[in-house]
Amino acid sequence: MSFRLGLTGSIGMGKTTTAGLFAEAGCAVWDADAAVHRLYAKGGAAVAPIGAAFPDALVEGAISRPALRRIIAADPGALTRIEEIVHPLVRADREAFAEGAEAQIVVFDIPLLFETGGQAEMDATACVYVSHETQRARVLERGTMSEADFEAILAKQMPIQDKLDRADFTIRTQDLETARMDVQDVLTQIEKRL
Repeated sequence: MSFRLGLTGSIGMGKTTTAGLFAEAGCAVWDADAAVHRLYAKGGAAVAPIGAAFPDALVEGAISRPALRRIIAADPGALTRIEEIVHPLVRADREAFAEGAEAQIVVFDIPLLFETGGQAEMDATACVYVSHETQRARVLERGTMSEADFEAILAKQMPIQDKLDRADFTIRTQDLETARMDVQDVLTQIEKRL
C-alpha cells in the first residue's frame, strides 16, 4: 500500500513545478488538471454527460473549456451541475491511477484539495506557497489572463493561509532550490512514518 500525499496550493504558487520535483525523487504523481483534460478530450468519459447537459459545450466531439466558461458566466448554477458530473469521474481516474502506481509514495496534485474534501482520502497533505506579490507576477507573466481574471480565480479558491493552516507540510516555492529542499524534507518525514 502506497503513502498518499495530497499536494495543493493556489494559482501561480508553483504546484506544477513542485509536483515535478516529487516525480524526480521517484514518487508517482497524479495531476487533477491533466485528468480533467483527458475527461474532456474526444472519447473522454465526461464528453457524453456534459454534452447532454450542455450541448453548446461540445466542439468537434470534445468539451470546449472556453464554451464552458461562457456557459458558467451566463448561468451561475451551471458550475454546480458540471462539478456533479466531473468530480466523480476525476475521483475514479485518481483511484485507477493509485491502484496501478508502484511507487512507495503517490502524490496527488489537486488544486482544490481542501475545497472538495479530498484531504480525507490522503495520508497527509502538503501546500505550496509564495508571497502574494510573487504569485500575482507569475500568473500575469504567463499572458493568459488579465488581472481581473486572476482576482476572480482567487475569489473562488480557499485563501492560501487557510490551506497552509490545514496542511501537514508546507513547501516554499520562491525559488527552485528552496522548493527542492522542502520537498526532500517532506519525503524524509514521510519515509520515517513508513
